[in-house]
Amino acid sequence: MAAYLLVDSKLTDPEHYEQYRLKAKPIVEKYGGEYLARGGAISVKEDALWSPTRMALIRFPSSEQAEAFYQSDEYQSALGISRKSAERTVFILEGM
Repeated sequence: MAAYLLVDSKLTDPEHYEQYRLKAKPIVEKYGGEYLARGGAISVKEDALWSPTRMALIRFPSSEQAEAFYQSDEYQSALGISRKSAERTVFILEGM
């Protein structure tokens, strides 16, 4: 069953964040992930609990692969760049 990794990023250093984007993409692909949306326009309809700023949506073949990606040494290394250049909310959602 597919799983989706959703990321909402508020960039604090866009130039530095670009380094993260370049490193993360091949790691996502190595773990079977496919970007479905990345930084596109957002049209918020209701925001009582959450007001997203910059979204990425990545589909993985399974929640196990999404977790393996997130926990991998390669991604954790790239994640250090992201944490220095953005505030983020990240979660994995199982598909149907």
